[in-house]
Formats: sequence, C-alpha cells, structure tokens
Amino acid sequence: QVQLVESGGGPVQAGESLRLSCAASGRTLSYYHVGWFCQAPGKEREFVAAISRSGSATYYADFVKGRFTISRDNAKNMVYLQMNSLKPEDTAVYYCAATTQFSDRPTSREFEYWGQGTQVTVSS
Repeated sequence: QVQLVESGGGPVQAGESLRLSCAASGRTLSYYHVGWFCQAPGKEREFVAAISRSGSATYYADFVKGRFTISRDNAKNMVYLQMNSLKPEDTAVYYCAATTQFSDRPTSREFEYWGQGTQVTVSS
C-alpha cells in the first residue's frame, strides 16, 4: 500500500500560480500511476491530470490544458501539480490519488489510494 499526503494549497488571486505536492510513503511511488482530482462544494470529484509510472505519459482535463502541469520525481517519491493562470472556478479541494492501472480518460473510480486533500481558493 501507499499513503499520500498533499500540500501546497492556499488562497491566491486570479492569475497567480500554485504548486501542489503529493508525498508518498509506504510502497514506492514508482509502482503507481498518479492522478490529481478536484472537488468543489456541491460538485462531484473530477479528474484534473494524471501521470504514468515513469512520467512518460501525461493526461489533462480540457479545463486545465495549457495552464496546469503534472510531474513526478520518483527518486523523491513525489508528484507535483503546477497550477498557473488560476481562475476563481479552480477553487476546490485537490486530491492526489494512485493506481496500478488506468484508462486514457481517467476517472476517480480507477484510483485505489487517496490523500486527504488540500484546499485551493482563488479569488477574483
């Protein structure tokens, strides 16, 4: 098993940037594909980005393409989400999740392990 802890969230102004981090412990993170999901109040959890075990493949939701970048450092057991040009509609709790297999259009049901989430609040 792997345990995940997110950090890096906080309040920002529209147009600013944040970098979220996901730290893994337990089983080495290189065994897993990793994704980021977000959940706004009253809404379902939705896919943001995912990265393959080696980092060779990345996937993004349409609403973050060109603004967010997912990356990983397996030597440090870390995954990152660089969030640029943030918008008020990006306000949500962001979760890191891990899985041993996923499709090219990942959904939350495909991910087995989840962190506790980190709040991102973007004001206009």
